[in-house]
Amino acid sequence: MAYPSLHNGDRDNTQPDGDDPSYIDYESFLSPSFHAPSFANTLVLATNNPSDTPLDLSTPLSRVLFDAQEVDAHIDRLATRHALPLLQHTQDQVAAGERIVQALEAQLKAVNDSYAQLEREVSGRYDEAAEVRRVAARVWEAARLGRAVSRTLQLGRTLEVQFAEVGGVKNKEDHRALGRCVYTLLSLRELFDGHSAEGEGLERVVVVRQLRDGVVKPIETAVREAAERMVREFTVGGTGAAASTYAQSEEARARTTSAVTALYLLSPVDASASGSARWTPTLMLQALETYLRSALQSSIAGLSRALSSLPSLDKTLAEVSARCQNVVALEAVLDGIRAPQHPLLSAARQPALGTTMLQPLLAHLETGSLASYFWRTMASSMAARVQDIVARGGTAARTLKANRQGVGEAIRECVARGSQLPSAMAAAAGKGKGKGGFAETEQGRKSWEREVAVMVGSVVNNLGR
Repeated sequence: MAYPSLHNGDRDNTQPDGDDPSYIDYESFLSPSFHAPSFANTLVLATNNPSDTPLDLSTPLSRVLFDAQEVDAHIDRLATRHALPLLQHTQDQVAAGERIVQALEAQLKAVNDSYAQLEREVSGRYDEAAEVRRVAARVWEAARLGRAVSRTLQLGRTLEVQFAEVGGVKNKEDHRALGRCVYTLLSLRELFDGHSAEGEGLERVVVVRQLRDGVVKPIETAVREAAERMVREFTVGGTGAAASTYAQSEEARARTTSAVTALYLLSPVDASASGSARWTPTLMLQALETYLRSALQSSIAGLSRALSSLPSLDKTLAEVSARCQNVVALEAVLDGIRAPQHPLLSAARQPALGTTMLQPLLAHLETGSLASYFWRTMASSMAARVQDIVARGGTAARTLKANRQGVGEAIRECVARGSQLPSAMAAAAGKGKGKGGFAETEQGRKSWEREVAVMVGSVVNNLGR
C-alpha cells in the first residue's frame, strides 16, 4: 500500500541547502497547524482497514521510527559538513558573552560599592535611629505613666481630705463636701476604667491598685451610703406643732439636693453602650424608691393597726399625712434640682437641657405625681387589710362598721392635708402656694379628689353592710 502525501513520492522534496533529496515532508512537520494525533490517525488509516480487528500498528510505528532515524542521520550529515562554521559561530558567541560579562562586572562592582556606601550611611544610621526611637517611646510611655500615677495619687490624697470634710468639725456633717468628693471620685473612675488615654496601663502599677482597693473603693462606698442615709432622713415636718422652721426646711432641701446629685453622678455608666442609648441614674432611683417604700410600709402598717383600734386613728392619720407631706416636699425639692452634666457620659447621652431630678423618678414609677403614687399604692394595700379585719369579726370590726362615716371623713381630711406642701416650704414658695400647684386652698384640696375617693373607697367600700 502506498503512503499518503507524507511520502511526498510524487514530488522531489530537496533540502534548503541543496542536500540530497529526502522523502520526509518537512513542510508538513514545520506547518503551524501540524497536529500529532491527526498525523498518527492518518498514518494508521493509511496502513490499515478500519474494519480490521485487531489493527496492525507495527507498520505505522516502523514508519515513524524510520522517519526519526532519517532526521537524525540528516542532522549528523549537516553537523559534519558544517562543523567549522558551527564551531566558529559558537566561538563568536562565547567571546561576545565574555565581553558582556567583563562590561557588566565593572558596573556590578560600582553597584555593590554604592550599596555598601548606602548601607553604611543609611541602613546603619536607620537601625540606630530605630533603636533611639524605641528608647524614646519607652521613655515617653514611662513619663506618661508616671504623670498619670502622680495625678492618681494626688486625687487619692485630695479625696481623703474631702471625705474628712464630710464629717466636718466635731462630727458636724457638711453635705456640701459630698459634691466635691463625687467629682474627685469620677475623675479617679475615669482613670481606673480606661475612659481616657491618660489612664491606660494604670492597672499594672501596684501602688495604684492599692490606692483603688484600699482608699477609693471604701470612700466611694461610704459616700454613697452617706447620700442614701441623707435621702432616708429627709423630713420637713407637717403643718402642726412639730412643723419645721423655714431654716430647717431649707437645710433639709440643701442636704437632699447634695445627696441626690451625688447618687445621680455615682450611678454606673456603661462605657460599651451605644452613643444614643438612654442612661438611667440607678443609684438615685433606688434610694428615692426605698424612701417612698419605707414611708408607704410605715403608713400601711400604722393605719391597719389604727383601724383595729379607732381611738388611735386620729394620731395615726396625722402621722400618715405628715409622711405624705414629706413625699410632696421631696417632689418639690426634686423638681427644683436640674440634672447636672455627667463627666463620663457622651454628649448624645447627656440629659436634655432643663431636665430635673423628678422626671426620671416619675418615669421609673410610671406616675404623674409622687402624692398620687403614695395614696394609690397605699389604697391598693389597704383594701386587703380592711377585708382581713372584717373577716376576723369581733369588736374591732363592729366598731369600724359603726363608724364608717367618721372614718371615711377622717381619711378624706388626711388625704387632703397630706397632699399639700408643709407650711415652711409652702410659705417659702410664696404665701401658701407650693411648687407644681400644691396650695393650701380649697382649690388645692379639690385637685386631689380622685386620690381622696380611691383612699376612702379602699376602707369604706370593704366594710360591707
